[in-house]
Amino acid sequence: MPRPVSRVSQVVVAGPLVPFIEAYREELHRRGYTPLTVVNLLRQVARLSRWLEDRGLGVEQLDAERAEEFLALQRAEGRHRAQWSRPGLWCLLAVLEGLGVSEHEGRVPVRSASEVLLGSFESYLLSERALAAGTVRGYVDHARRFLDGLPPGTTLGEVTAAQVTTALRRVADTVSVSAAQNFRAGLRAFLRFCFTEGILMVDLSGAALAVTGRRREFLPRGIEPVQARALLSSCDRRTAIGRRDYAVLVVLLRLGLRAGEVVRLGLDDLDWRAGELVVRGKGSRLDRLPMPFEVGEAVAAYLQRGRPRSQRREVFLRARAPLGPIAVGTVGSTVRRACRRAGIAEIGPHRLRHTLACQMVSAEVPLVEIGQVLRHKSLQSSATYARVDLNTLRTLAAAWPGGAR
Repeated sequence: MPRPVSRVSQVVVAGPLVPFIEAYREELHRRGYTPLTVVNLLRQVARLSRWLEDRGLGVEQLDAERAEEFLALQRAEGRHRAQWSRPGLWCLLAVLEGLGVSEHEGRVPVRSASEVLLGSFESYLLSERALAAGTVRGYVDHARRFLDGLPPGTTLGEVTAAQVTTALRRVADTVSVSAAQNFRAGLRAFLRFCFTEGILMVDLSGAALAVTGRRREFLPRGIEPVQARALLSSCDRRTAIGRRDYAVLVVLLRLGLRAGEVVRLGLDDLDWRAGELVVRGKGSRLDRLPMPFEVGEAVAAYLQRGRPRSQRREVFLRARAPLGPIAVGTVGSTVRRACRRAGIAEIGPHRLRHTLACQMVSAEVPLVEIGQVLRHKSLQSSATYARVDLNTLRTLAAAWPGGAR
């Protein structure tokens, strides 16, 4: 028996949003929403339009603040979660901005001098330094923390080397060694930027002294082959999301990609004829790697029978509307869900990268080649995995005086 289908024409809209309903409906379909969800979102906009009309507000006065006010009202009225949607309203605001009818589009928000400077610093890190987005966010947060910690009334041009050292010491006293080292890296980058821009007359980055301290050094750890097989077997490849999860896990296990590299993998990066793919790594680095048969088979199965229809060029997309590329956090949650299904301790996606490296060490692959596969900038990064082969390391240990080796 066929399921009943809701008709969009049954949604009656009155008020200032009437002229924009058709454009909104088309955008919802373009973003991959199902017909029933489109109806629910249109009903929400119908309520929003009546709400605006009752308050004597025009569509040009609808902005994010008023949208949040409307959402709060719906929650206060006890409406079911399925009857209101924040992404649906953000989609409406995007449509209105695209049509040039939103009053708030032309307004330039007032930003403090510090926020303007931090915005310029962020653009510099992205364009000039080509740092990853996550690293940029961290560096900007570190710079903001430094500025907020300056004495009241102190301008950046008046900062001294002693204040830089004091700020670093204050942070180092409250966080771990690695966190303090990250703060130092962000602070040094910010101070060099300010010197380059002429905001500081002296390069104070040298005043951010090195942070040292004892911290436990763990051996790189992978997972056992039986656990890797259990992760892959836990994916229900009869479903679309199961095929996506399986393809993501195969890419992590067989190619050692980072989570962000999985997210950035695009359709144009897959060279099926040559059996290769392009990895978009840190610092806008591009590397061409061979595509193992298992990887190609898993990705092809997802593209043919799991990936939603979309104009997006990223390989891995969200399973639900609004359609778009998966987030870095989705890669991590995919691995953790697979761990729970397989009945093993939860791990992160980077452990699968370690797994590939440890397997290559066990197979006596030279460190230079390991570095090429993992796309390390220096051999020192690859040398970390040399410590995994404990049996070989034992042969290098000196004999204990008076005892067996």
